[in-house]
Amino acid sequence: MGVSSSSNRRRNDHYHPPSQLISSSPYPSAADPSYSPPPPPPPPAPPVYHPYTGPNYGPYSHPQPNYNYGWMPPMRPPPQMAPAPPPPTYVEHQQAKKVKNHVNLHKDTLKVEVDEENPDSHLVSFVFDASFDGSITIYYFAKEEPECKFVPVYPEAFVPVKIPFQKGTGQRFKQPSGTGIDLGFFDFDSLSRPSSGEDVYPLVICAETTVPLISNDQHLHDPLPNTVSTPHKQITQAVLEKNSEHPFKVRVMRQILWIDGVCYELREIYGIEQSEESFDDTGSGKECVICMTEPTDTAVLPCRHMCLCSECAKALRLQSNKCPICRQPIEELIEIKINPNDR
Repeated sequence: MGVSSSSNRRRNDHYHPPSQLISSSPYPSAADPSYSPPPPPPPPAPPVYHPYTGPNYGPYSHPQPNYNYGWMPPMRPPPQMAPAPPPPTYVEHQQAKKVKNHVNLHKDTLKVEVDEENPDSHLVSFVFDASFDGSITIYYFAKEEPECKFVPVYPEAFVPVKIPFQKGTGQRFKQPSGTGIDLGFFDFDSLSRPSSGEDVYPLVICAETTVPLISNDQHLHDPLPNTVSTPHKQITQAVLEKNSEHPFKVRVMRQILWIDGVCYELREIYGIEQSEESFDDTGSGKECVICMTEPTDTAVLPCRHMCLCSECAKALRLQSNKCPICRQPIEELIEIKINPNDR
């Protein structure tokens, strides 16, 4: 008979199970003393945030893929704070310096007239006041030099005329016949405006007085052989305008004073006439446009409106830089104290 064998271990009384389990898993069994557990898996990547720089609009209409890890919420820039308004521009507040003018040409009376004896020539006439004797010099196309001196640009066309006068108020001056100028020698365009960049005016009138200075050891009515004199000048610079139907009309462009070596430019103050005329024995005058109680004594520059009292002017320059009359920017405030005894 043949021999047969069997692998059935349950029938083998001499079989003993192994002391450890054999597993087909690639990891060793936990019963192995040399085995250590594997390291934990790495944590997930944190969410990535990017600053918002604008709308995520791609060049195409279909959605664009987002390759950022995690969730990216929309971020908007912080709101812009409105800038603080700038403080009012500082306005200088000064007190006017009183200057005594010994000669004054009334610029609204200045004109040129045809010389009746020489119809081709024109003569200058005006009304003036003078506290001392002096002289008037007439220039055509004169250039200003240092120390308020003037030099004619075309001396061959007109030689300056110097005419003396005596002191007095409300005097009417008219250039002597035969000393005028033929304005047809010049074109109308050059007569109607000053030369640019050279301070050359078509008509310049210089009224000058000589004020005697009395020394300490002399009296007012004594002879003055050793006295010196200081000139006071008022210069009027003007242009001549004309159309085809009317005669020449004088328009004053500038008036300046030369007193004791200092040059002052004369400017009109709007409202000072009302302040002067309305002063009475109680000292009341035209009221300030802000408080409506105090008289006006402060002018606004450059618009030259005299419409404030000194206290309101001090408060205004810290709060605003606009003239309360014309709303133009204020560059300077000048306090002008009017004394009724000086009128």
